[in-house]
Amino acid sequence: MNIINALLISLIASFSTCLGCIFLFFNIKKENINKFITFSLAFSIAVMIGISIFDLLPESIIILISHYKYISILIFIILFLISFILIKIINKLLSKYENNLYKLGILSMIVLIMHNLPEGVITFISSYKDINLGIKMAFAIAMHNLPEGIAIAIPIYYSSNSKKTAFIKTFLSGFSEFIGAILAYLFLAKYVNDISLSLILTMVAFLMITLSIEQMLPQVKKYNENKYLYLGLIIGFIIILLSVII
Repeated sequence: MNIINALLISLIASFSTCLGCIFLFFNIKKENINKFITFSLAFSIAVMIGISIFDLLPESIIILISHYKYISILIFIILFLISFILIKIINKLLSKYENNLYKLGILSMIVLIMHNLPEGVITFISSYKDINLGIKMAFAIAMHNLPEGIAIAIPIYYSSNSKKTAFIKTFLSGFSEFIGAILAYLFLAKYVNDISLSLILTMVAFLMITLSIEQMLPQVKKYNENKYLYLGLIIGFIIILLSVII
């Protein structure tokens, strides 16, 4: 029964990413579309950086430093370089897409799949060991999965004008979290430990920070809607701080 509950909690957490598609049905006037895109992406940038700095990195850094001591500094540098190079490689592979906004949405989807897979593993293991802890974790994950969904759905929809395409891409990213839970149940639970998870989550954090600063922010600035850029960043950071406190 614990296994079924853990999988169910992981499934609910994964589907929360699709909530980002709700904003596709807002009736945005043509003159306000750039403002809406700017605000939405800035909000997502703040959340992804916030998740990385306040959630993924602190505990991972402590675990790695306690285990590897001074070598951990070299590990952090290597993981950051890998994440930076990986973003560059993926971006180059997506160069066939001429529309930069669409390419940004696909890049976000790929990076967030990398984030959601280990997150699904953590959610399943936590829920299996302690159902109350799993529920709390699923709620916190749902809070930051929504803006992650926005980071995929909004750029893909406004570059392709297809709600179906935006929803499918967002769904794939969210469902990868449930895939992570299934993998944990079938194969990984026996082998996952604090060190392996810390290494994975550290690189995922670096990936999201690199994506946000190196790819998303320059795209957002092109719309020249600084008021909505700052508003999205501020609200995003407030939301992530609240989720961390909760």
